[in-house]
Order: sequence, then structure tokens, then C-alpha cells
Amino acid sequence: QPPRPASAPSTPADPTALLHGLDNVLPALRDLYKDLHQHPELSFQEVRTAGIVAARLRAAGWEVTEAVGGTGVVGVLHGAHPAGPVVLLRADMDALPVREETGLPYASTATALEPDGTEVPVMHACGHDVHVACLLGAAELLAAERESWSGTVLAVFQPGEEVGGAPRMLEDGFADRFPRPDVCLGQHVGPAPAGLVGTRPGAVMSACDTLRITVFGRGGHGSMPEATIDPVVIAAAIVMRLQTVVSREIAASRSAVVTVGAIHAGTRANVIPDEAELLVTVRTTTPATREKVLAAIERIVNAEAAASGAERAPRIAPEDRLPLLVNDQAGTDVVLAAFRAQLGADRVFVLPSTLSGSEDFGTFGEVLGVPSVFWHFGGLELSTFTEADIVSLLEDGVPATLPGNHSPKFAPAVDPTLEIGVRLLVTAACAWLAGPTAGEPGE
Repeated sequence: QPPRPASAPSTPADPTALLHGLDNVLPALRDLYKDLHQHPELSFQEVRTAGIVAARLRAAGWEVTEAVGGTGVVGVLHGAHPAGPVVLLRADMDALPVREETGLPYASTATALEPDGTEVPVMHACGHDVHVACLLGAAELLAAERESWSGTVLAVFQPGEEVGGAPRMLEDGFADRFPRPDVCLGQHVGPAPAGLVGTRPGAVMSACDTLRITVFGRGGHGSMPEATIDPVVIAAAIVMRLQTVVSREIAASRSAVVTVGAIHAGTRANVIPDEAELLVTVRTTTPATREKVLAAIERIVNAEAAASGAERAPRIAPEDRLPLLVNDQAGTDVVLAAFRAQLGADRVFVLPSTLSGSEDFGTFGEVLGVPSVFWHFGGLELSTFTEADIVSLLEDGVPATLPGNHSPKFAPAVDPTLEIGVRLLVTAACAWLAGPTAGEPGE
């Protein structure tokens, strides 16, 4: 169903009273963040993390439901008058199969098993530990000052964002089990100067499609390739040809990314295998571009296999799909105004274009039929950036020399990142919650 129009209350809650307690919660929040960073868990394996989340929410007075969509946790908290607006705040909990190289004293040395049984190192290389800590900090402040606002807050701690876990929570009866929100709010830390925040109305993050492509050949001895149909060569040709999809088939005014992230084939140097597998990610910013890119990939894969004399058509299996993340126009205006009032206009930016990264957060608003607003905030020391870096940040993006999300060296600065992340969540929530004597949104 299409999102209903965003409508903030005419007398919103004042975040000042809630944020007075921020300095008191920060010491414990720093310790919590370091603990989460040191004990990361892969998608849908977030058992320890979920347990910590549930325990802290209960201790703060939230109603808690566990095991939503697997390892998800949902907290519900009512303010002075529960009949007011309903605000959903979301944080993701999962980590990545990355070996940490930050050198931090609380660096992860954890390992875990992938679904196929492969043991891998695990790291919070995308900042989800920051997200969890910040939402827990905001949850404690909201609970401590619940008499200063009206309405209901849902704190959603989502498993498996890296593999599209939001639908699992929604499919687990989310809409029937919890109050329907008036707005969904979320955030992501990234490799920008700590203290800065940015978002934009409309498409803010790209759609993502993950494809598992298998090409079939005819194996044989490496010394007699003429008696085989080599799937490794077919796969190599596909990889090279896919580089032309964006550069030769998509208009320069459009944005798209096609990346082959993995190739699996063979076991020994002198054995030509029977098949090869490619893992491909596609990022697009419009439905039309998405359809065009996916059609081009299918055409190229089939054509390269046919050109090599493959006796069996390739298999193209869609895996994860994340929708375009679209910020509600009116909702974004409300959040930006609240951020500027809280942080200062010089620290709040409107992003010039859709980011190429993807997020499944938008699935909540899309399925529930309510507006969503998602923003990004910086997590790196200001000293890491030159003056020229900061000036060109919006147009040219983060300097390639800095470790970004999914890098083994990605290490958000604890201060002031946690403080800013909590402040943003509380400020955004209060912009939608009513004051202690107000009622429904928009009244």
C-alpha cells in the first residue's frame, strides 16, 4: 500500500529534557559499544547481541518481544499519553565475515560458521555496533523522561541487514503484533567527519540485486583444453563484458553499479572444472535502470556461454533484493529542521544525489504503508580529514584513502560518534512525538 502522508504533531515533544541525561548514560554506552564490537555476530546469528538488547530494554522499562523474524528484538514504550503518535526507531545488529585490521584494543578476534559450514572471521565492519549502542542509549533516555512526551515508540533491533533481514521481521506478524507507526526513522554511520549528518528527500539509497550465476562447461585435463568447454574462460569473459553494461548501456545522467564480488571454480591447476560460479551485485537508482541492467546481464551471460559452445544454458538465480530507499519529502523536511535546531545548520547537509549503497530499512515503511526517513552521520575523527576533503565531501564523496564501511580497517571514533548518534535519534523521535499534553499527529 502507498505510504500515507507524513504529518508531524503541531506541538512536538521537546528533546531538551531527554538530552539532559545524555552525559550520564555515555560512560556505560562506551563500554557497551566496545563489548559489541569485540563480540560481533553474523546475520541471523545475533543471539548474544539480541540478549543484551532485550535485557537493557527491560531494565529501562520497555515492553520487550524477542525472536521476531529470527533474532530480532522489538521494544514498545508508551509516553505520558499513549494515544499520541507512534514512532519506529530501527537499528541493525549483524556483522560481516571480515578479518579485523583496526589494531584497536577491543578489536574482534571472533570466528563463526557461514550457512554452508565455512569458518570465517567476523567483524563489525559496517558500524552496526554503533547503531545498536546509539538506539539503546536513546531508549534509556526516552524511558527516563517518558512523562515529557506523548505517544508510543517502537525500538526495532533488526537481524540480518546485510542479507535483507527486514522482510523476515515483517513476515513474522509484525503489523499485527505491534502498533502501526506514523513514521519509520533510521540512521547509518559512515566514513565522514564525526558530528556531521546528511540526508535528502526522495531516493536516498540505491536498490540492490544479488545474483548467483552458474555457467556450465565440460571438464577435463588441463593439458587437453581442446577436449573441454572451459567454464573458467566463460566466466572470465562474462566478468569483462559486464564492465560495459554501465559504461556503454546506461546514460551518464543515470547511476548504476555492477560488481562481480566472487568467482568460484575448480580445485586444482591441472583440472578444468565442469562449472564456474559468479556472485554479482547490482545497484540502481530507478526502476527503469534496474530493469535495463538486469536484462543486459542476462543477455551477456547467455551470449558468452553460447559463444564458447556451452552445451547447457547458464543458471541466473536472484538471491537478495533490497528496494530503493525513498525518504518521504515532508518527513525529511521535519527531520532536517529538527537536526538544524539541535546541531546547527553548518553540521546538517542535504545530500546532492542518491548514494550507491543499499539498505533494507525502507522495507518497513514500504510494507506498512507509512513514511520513512533515513539519514547518515559521520563516525571518523575530524583530524582524519584535510580542509579540502571536507569542502569536496558532498560532491566527490569520501576520500579513497580513508577506510569506509566493509573495510577491515573501519573504526568509528567512539567520541563524539556515540553522543551524536543518540542525539540524532532522540531529536528525530521528538520531532514526531507529541508534547506531554498533546494527542494525535497533526492536531
